[in-house]
Amino acid sequence: MLRGSESIYEMQATLLKTLASPRRLELIHYLGEAGPTEVWKLAEHFDMPQPAVSQHLAALRGVGLVDSVRDGREVRYQLADPEIVAACGLMRQVLIRRMTRLGDMAASYASQDLEPAAAVQAGR
Repeated sequence: MLRGSESIYEMQATLLKTLASPRRLELIHYLGEAGPTEVWKLAEHFDMPQPAVSQHLAALRGVGLVDSVRDGREVRYQLADPEIVAACGLMRQVLIRRMTRLGDMAASYASQDLEPAAAVQAGR
């Protein structure tokens, strides 16, 4: 039998698997900025076939990140919870800090590696 905390972790893992697509992350950020948008406009903006955009939106809708709202004949897609943009932004900041640390480490190692090479070239 699953404990409550295990089921929330499973739900979170499913949601994160759905977000593991660069295009879906772009859709999330775009919808966060633009607000409710029709599929054809999203397809045009991202230069993608409309069926491909619809598949991404269906996946996002399946985990509750996107809602569809009918307006006459048009269906607009919007974020179910705008805070998902903040959550994705927070993860992006974590990644940027990590990349900065790795870049600093790489620069440190590169400068250490250059010194012996320069010494060899100088005939030392």
